[in-house]
Amino acid sequence: MALTPEEKRRFLKALEEDEEFRMAVAGTIGLGEILEELKRLREDFEKWIKMEKKRWEAADKRFARIETTLGAIAEAQFSRYVWEELREEIRGRGEAVLRRERNVDLDGVDLLVETDRHVYVVEVKTRPKIADVGALLAKCDVAQQKLGKPAIPILTGVIIGRELETYARGKGVTIMKF
Repeated sequence: MALTPEEKRRFLKALEEDEEFRMAVAGTIGLGEILEELKRLREDFEKWIKMEKKRWEAADKRFARIETTLGAIAEAQFSRYVWEELREEIRGRGEAVLRRERNVDLDGVDLLVETDRHVYVVEVKTRPKIADVGALLAKCDVAQQKLGKPAIPILTGVIIGRELETYARGKGVTIMKF
């Protein structure tokens, strides 16, 4: 049975104005059961979210350990690559190597190579940022003050964009990409 346009208008007006009629219609079409089911679904979803949150927290801790381990391995490997290239350059300059040390306690220097004339300060980053250039230059200042030799800053990494490279070179930083 189809309603006329006038009946439809009156029906909608009754829904808007007559609360008792609105509740009767809601009951007839099962709105209460639908709302109850939605409430149960929301509660189940909230329980699931709480359970998943614990899983993600545990996964985040594992990811952080993996990231730290991979970072340490990459830093060790890149330090070796830099040392291999730097050693030849130092020999070519006629300098004598006095020490080569990783993780030096001079503001967290990743690799320090001290020669009879210079101190080479190496910052190792997988994907260095502009801020890393400033940090490297600050580490060079500390090394130069403590060791009394000119410091040569070297930044190494895998992903070094042109903008960063241009900026770093403009600040006197040697770039080594691997």
